[in-house]
Amino acid sequence: MARTGTTVTFRNGHRVTLVDRGADEHGAYLRLEHELPRTGRQAGPHWHPEISETWTIRSGRVRLRIDGTDIVAEPGHTVTAPPRAVHEFWNEAEGTVMDQVIRPPLRHWEMFEFWSALDNAHKTTAQRLPRNPLALALLWEYQDGYLAGPPALLQRWVFGRFAALARRTGYTRRLLAAG
Repeated sequence: MARTGTTVTFRNGHRVTLVDRGADEHGAYLRLEHELPRTGRQAGPHWHPEISETWTIRSGRVRLRIDGTDIVAEPGHTVTAPPRAVHEFWNEAEGTVMDQVIRPPLRHWEMFEFWSALDNAHKTTAQRLPRNPLALALLWEYQDGYLAGPPALLQRWVFGRFAALARRTGYTRRLLAAG
């Protein structure tokens, strides 16, 4: 388990730092800091059955779309996507810094570790999507959610089977080792 202060960095310079994890009167949480040096899409449309995500902008500007509503968030603004809300976001200003709270955290930190490792091993596209379907399935599994659009049952059937195949064949271990 990663320690507080651990940072992962993507090839585009996006840095994600584990600030804190624990529980309070609202339940288990994960607190992250995102440093986004470049503009562009950060997450495509997706949703989580259990997870809520809250972002507080410290500097810069972020555009979020939550259940079809566009929100432009600037320093001091806080925006929340509750469970089951389809959400996506774009960084609209260079040098944006934002805090994120994820409740419950499930495997979100592990998702960022895995995703950045894939990206730094050049196993992702320019949009940071895994090139290999087995890696995509593993990333899907870590995010504890679903892509907007395709039925959840179909995603569980396809991605779930690919992720299980990746684990069963040892692909999970070999994926990043092959660098």
